[in-house]
Amino acid sequence: MSDHSSEAHSHGSVKSYVVGFIWSVILTAIPFWMVMTEAFDKGPTYITIVVLAIVQIFVHLKYFLHLNFSQQGKLDTYSFIFSAVIIVMVVGLSVWIIYASNAMMM
Repeated sequence: MSDHSSEAHSHGSVKSYVVGFIWSVILTAIPFWMVMTEAFDKGPTYITIVVLAIVQIFVHLKYFLHLNFSQQGKLDTYSFIFSAVIIVMVVGLSVWIIYASNAMMM
C-alpha cells in the first residue's frame, strides 16, 4: 500500500484556501476603493496599487500554489523562482531591445 500522507500534505486545507481568498479579496478591494473614490492623489494611489499587487503575488504563491521553503517544498519553490527569473529576463531584455531599436530608428 502506498502512503498517502505525503500527497495530502502537498495540498492545502479548506482553511488555507479560505484565508488566501479573504486576503486576495482585501488586497483587491483596497486599490479598487482608492481608484473609484479618488480619495488620494495619483502618486500614492499608484504606489499602493503596486505594493498591494506584489503582496497579492506572495499571497497567491503561499496559499494557492503552496510554495514554501520546507524540506518538501524547496525543490518546487526553487523551480518556480528559476522560471520566474528567466521569464523576467526574457521579457525585460526584449522590451529593452525593442526600445533601443526604436530609439535608433528615430
